[in-house]
Amino acid sequence: MAKHSQFRMLGQRRFLPFYLTQFSGAFNDNLYKNALLLLITYNVGGLMGLSVNVVVNLAAFLFILPFFLFSGIAGQMADHYEKSRIIRNVKLAEIVIMGLAAIGLWFGWYELLLLLLFLMGTQSTFFGPVKYAILPEVLADDELVGGNGLVSMGTFVAILLGTIAAGLLMGYEAAAKIIAVLVLIVAVFGYLASRKVPTTNYHGKDITIRFRPVRETWQLMVVAAERRQVMLAVLAISWFWFLGAAYLTQFPNFARTNLLGDETVVTLLLAMFTVGISIGSMMCERLTRHHISLAPVPWGVLGLSLLGVDLFFAVPEAPVSSTWWTLVTDPEYLRVLLDLVGIGICGGLFIVPLYAFIQHETPHDKRARIIAALNVINALFMVASALVGILVLGVLEVSIPGFFLLLSMLNALVLLAVWRLRHFKTEKSVDN
Repeated sequence: MAKHSQFRMLGQRRFLPFYLTQFSGAFNDNLYKNALLLLITYNVGGLMGLSVNVVVNLAAFLFILPFFLFSGIAGQMADHYEKSRIIRNVKLAEIVIMGLAAIGLWFGWYELLLLLLFLMGTQSTFFGPVKYAILPEVLADDELVGGNGLVSMGTFVAILLGTIAAGLLMGYEAAAKIIAVLVLIVAVFGYLASRKVPTTNYHGKDITIRFRPVRETWQLMVVAAERRQVMLAVLAISWFWFLGAAYLTQFPNFARTNLLGDETVVTLLLAMFTVGISIGSMMCERLTRHHISLAPVPWGVLGLSLLGVDLFFAVPEAPVSSTWWTLVTDPEYLRVLLDLVGIGICGGLFIVPLYAFIQHETPHDKRARIIAALNVINALFMVASALVGILVLGVLEVSIPGFFLLLSMLNALVLLAVWRLRHFKTEKSVDN
């Protein structure tokens, strides 16, 4: 069979509508979240008698809480019902949520907007399992790595564009009203795209859906642990999200304190990291030669450590006030950017083959629940990442470059475990 580029899938109905659906959702989530936090920070200065810092952390908590409460139910539903149907229902729910958000933004009802973050998190919780579980049903095995690469690239680009759009729109006097209209338009577009997602063949009608939020979420861990190699892959992906969350969270302060940069520097750091992940994700199909292989994974982890160490030494000892132009023209600052691009590339090489491996190595009737378990563990690791950041930076008073160095050293330990994954061979069929 001739091997074709992964980009040809963007012209095919079996993939393009789904791709546009997940891209618009990731964009809308980040546009809304970032716009709300900027409005509360600069226009309101707090909420319900709480300080800005408390509100920001409350917002993060409200968005992530549904992953712990409802992932078990979401995984069961994604395994039980036809997947394109779930996608359409989830996107229809997004229109309702964003319609309420548009009203809240238009009239400045910030308490409602904060509550809607919980509903957005719930919607993302139900979309997450079907997002990755549907790919093996519409793509051939030799397309799975490429398809995951496109989804990974699209997700991170959408996150970046949503974040940038929120910041740019805040410069307008009628920012809240503009954002109100935009989030609703994007939600409608996502739903229209979802209507073109093709129907999948598999229906797990024998699966019982139990509405026991916390208990069913715990049961996901039992299902995920049934195959040791799959559980190792799940933990490896979650470690990447621990690492990525740590980097992304520190970028604003890193730009301000260690590079003496303005807002454009923060955007450039985010952009370079995203560009790197996109490049790495696109490289995976060629490196694996269209096979489901974990060969790139240990090299990606090794690169994360080596480039993280180099980033520590690349930070200028005596920084001067900088803009984005300084970073791209000054060789000393340019090294920082190249390290971040390299870290992003290695991140793409790390996670894309792992996602394809999990999809291929899980039974059809359990695949969505294992993806749901992955989402829960990702959320746990990101919460742990925030707590470790508070401990290292706040209590131990380590510098941000020092924190990056510590992460690179911890990642080297992960390399020892991940190195063993390359020996696992994929099975031809895991239908039972």
